[in-house]
Amino acid sequence: MTDWLDLSRRAAFESHRLIGWIFWDERAIQNYAALGVPDGAGYYITTRAAPLAAAGTQSVVAAFYSIHPGFIEVCLDLCRQHTTFEAAAGARDAAVTAGLREYTPEVCDPLAALAGPLWEAADALPVSGRVLFAAHRDWPRPADDDLLSAWLAVNAIREFRGDTHWAIQIAEELTGPMAGVLDNAWRSYDGDWIPRSRGADDAMLADAYRELEARGLAVDGVVNQAGIAYRQELEDRLDRMTIPGWQALGADRTRQLIELLEPVSDRFIDRVDATAGANWMPAGRARFWQDGP
Repeated sequence: MTDWLDLSRRAAFESHRLIGWIFWDERAIQNYAALGVPDGAGYYITTRAAPLAAAGTQSVVAAFYSIHPGFIEVCLDLCRQHTTFEAAAGARDAAVTAGLREYTPEVCDPLAALAGPLWEAADALPVSGRVLFAAHRDWPRPADDDLLSAWLAVNAIREFRGDTHWAIQIAEELTGPMAGVLDNAWRSYDGDWIPRSRGADDAMLADAYRELEARGLAVDGVVNQAGIAYRQELEDRLDRMTIPGWQALGADRTRQLIELLEPVSDRFIDRVDATAGANWMPAGRARFWQDGP
């Protein structure tokens, strides 16, 4: 029998690593700066949001949920002033294929061969309530680059998980800073690094801890074991709710994708460490994923 929950966890983890490194990649940021954006500022927000950005800043704010709205506004406005969202995505995509061929050349051909099945899996998923995923799924797909196409398909499936993650948090009436505080504790990050990295200030954090303490999930400004267990429950729910994407891909191909990426995915984390530092891309770091809280 297929352990779909285990496959969902493992496939999601490897997908985060395959995708996430590009958002701190120096080549990609340089490509974005070459479009006229000073120092490539706002690259992460703009390129990740590119398929949705035409709907307006508030649509992106709603989809990103835990990132400070002011930061999102500045990033998108910079892009609007100097270039287009389509060009921004193109700058990123050019760095995707170059980077994959440089850092993990052995995965390129077999990953490219999965482009068709990966898009079939993405197309099988429901879009209801998952606006960022829907925008990525509707974004133009390259007809002449199967490697990039496969990467974009995995990215779409990853955004399905991201939208589902925020839907769960919203249903639990967690604010963005509350979600960040819980994630920070669950991942054993020092201080309040994760919520602060998303723009939460002292006042926002004080409100978040006050509400978490009222729920019995924190004591004296520290998330307690009940809070960590609660955050684990949310992750377990997310893993279950995102099984359909991997079922659509099929057990054999999902295992093939995992086995293709597992031997090389530390290289993607090494790239993030080298370009941004050891805390960025927390979802791709094997802290609680392996051992539990």
